[in-house]
Amino acid sequence: MDTIESIDLIYRNPKVRGGRPCVVGTGLRVIDIVMAMQFGDRSPEQMAGDYDISLAQVHAALAYYYENQAEIDADIREDVQIGLELAKEGWGRPEKWKLLQNAFDTSLSKYLSPSIRD
Repeated sequence: MDTIESIDLIYRNPKVRGGRPCVVGTGLRVIDIVMAMQFGDRSPEQMAGDYDISLAQVHAALAYYYENQAEIDADIREDVQIGLELAKEGWGRPEKWKLLQNAFDTSLSKYLSPSIRD
């Protein structure tokens, strides 16, 4: 008989980061790891160093992403849209709006709704 093992390195708590999946022992969201990989072109080793977490935690976050990709992509889409809308309204660093838009146009296209792209 097989025994299925589980690695408990991802958690959800409605009181932490809006209930989004996070790396155990941190408030670091799975989407933070995914976005660093996709848009920051960071390797798992670099992300482990950047976020001061283990390589196992990085890989657990990525495994969680690939197992729940539609949900995590929707979370990324929501975060990106909110961030871009706030930047357009002058929040954060509005002077970097054009830089962000140019840098993310290709990478973020799958996450942006048509109203944000225009």
